[in-house]
Amino acid sequence: MAFSFKAPKITDEEERSGFMRARRRAFSGPLMFVVVVVAAIFVMSVLFRVEDIQVVGNHHYTAEEIIRAVDIEEGDNLFFFDRFAAVGRAFSKLPYIESVTIERSLPNKVVITVEETTALAYLQLGEEKWTLDHNCKVLGKAAEGEEESLLPVVGMRPGTLMIGEIMETEDGDLAPVEYLAEVLDQIEARGLTDQVTRIDFTNPESPEFDYGGRFTVVLGKRENVEHKFGMFVTVLGMLKEGDVGVIDVSDGTKAHFSPN
Repeated sequence: MAFSFKAPKITDEEERSGFMRARRRAFSGPLMFVVVVVAAIFVMSVLFRVEDIQVVGNHHYTAEEIIRAVDIEEGDNLFFFDRFAAVGRAFSKLPYIESVTIERSLPNKVVITVEETTALAYLQLGEEKWTLDHNCKVLGKAAEGEEESLLPVVGMRPGTLMIGEIMETEDGDLAPVEYLAEVLDQIEARGLTDQVTRIDFTNPESPEFDYGGRFTVVLGKRENVEHKFGMFVTVLGMLKEGDVGVIDVSDGTKAHFSPN
């Protein structure tokens, strides 16, 4: 027995109806995506507005100064705020800022955490005294009387001093600046700042510093700086109260004391 099958004939009306359904399906997906994105942007722009700004860790600057430098204010959108650009603005405007982080805390809070540096030393250029931190970053001109609590640095020949930037020498040589930064770091870390009365970089290959009005400490070349300071502290503890002279740690292996 033979069988035959013939597909039912699709009318023009049915063909048009099917085409329209396929066309609607083709457009409904992208359209729904666009609607969802627009709705999400609307929700974020309306609901996530900054209402609370908190500053943590500041001492030199007020919270208001830091907020202005970051350039954020109540009403700004929490999601569209560019934190990386804000950090850059803080560094460029506030030289005492050593580190800054900006965190969003949903739904409407921003926490700005800063770590500030402090003036540790100063250079005298003519009638002006310029302050430096432990990294040799230029912080600005010393306020009247401020230098009394800072370490005077002599013998350096700086170039143009840019506030908020690491000091540069007149000839662009960074080695003396980096050496000075190591010396300042050791003096600060070991709690010696109250007794150091002068740091002399007249000879950058063998800088010296005066200590307690009794000793001149000769450091020698820039090598084993931390170890040299360790030797100096050890020798200091062995000397008698009335001893005065030169403590030479320049060879990096032994400390030599020469009494005056």
